Amino acid sequence: MAAVFLIALATYLGCGLLFAIPFVMIGVKRIDPHTARPTLGFRLLVFPGSMALWPLLLRRWLKGAHEPPEEYTAHRSASKATAP
Repeated sequence: MAAVFLIALATYLGCGLLFAIPFVMIGVKRIDPHTARPTLGFRLLVFPGSMALWPLLLRRWLKGAHEPPEEYTAHRSASKATAP
């Protein structure tokens, strides 16, 4: 059972590694306009997260999303409900 889990984890992270390299070089600029000129330090910080969250980032990249999604919180919806 543990061997199957480790093989699945290695496969997931391997796919993440194959995705993260082009994403950090090209894709991050396309899905977030605030990162128009990312530095090497920024790319190094984003790399592990893009490896871990590659399915979500791949979907956003393929969709052509150019803005980050609006955050939904209880405070935001309460302020919209009470706005005149």
